[in-house]
Amino acid sequence: MITPLKNKDIGQLSVGDEVYLSGRVCTARDKAHERALQLGEFPADIEGGVIFHAGPVARKEKTGWSIISIGPTTSSRMNRVEAQFIDRFGIKAIIGKGGMNNEVAEAMKGKAVYLAMTGGCSASMARHVKKVCCVHWLDLGMPEAVWCLEVDRLGPLVVAIDSKGNSLYEEVERKAKENLGRLLR
Repeated sequence: MITPLKNKDIGQLSVGDEVYLSGRVCTARDKAHERALQLGEFPADIEGGVIFHAGPVARKEKTGWSIISIGPTTSSRMNRVEAQFIDRFGIKAIIGKGGMNNEVAEAMKGKAVYLAMTGGCSASMARHVKKVCCVHWLDLGMPEAVWCLEVDRLGPLVVAIDSKGNSLYEEVERKAKENLGRLLR
């Protein structure tokens, strides 16, 4: 898939689908979410965009920044602000690990998807970052700053919450409870 995304793009995705992203992706963690909501604006145009819950390790070079490693951070840290963030800024996808709560899944209906990335893959994911387009809010610290990146085939990512409200996490939990019930009989 190529960013920016449209409702048609995310509407075609279902839980369990494998996705690779190319185009522009911006990182945002706790502090960036909070600042953007407090200011009422995000430092980059992310309408139809993708937010990556990540804190990259970057190196300043003569020609600009390069990403050394970038991997997902635990998305549940953003649960309290993500529904509002989706509504306010019109993002179409979130990349992270561990999923998000039901309130966020509800806010995604018809608007966005959650793409799960395996943790521990930060060195290999850095190879998919072709360019650091810009960096904002470095005063928050390198991992909390907003990094706008040009990526090529970032992935594999798994659709873990689709725009229809289906959640891979809820499905796994339901099946685990069913299996446990069978074992206890």
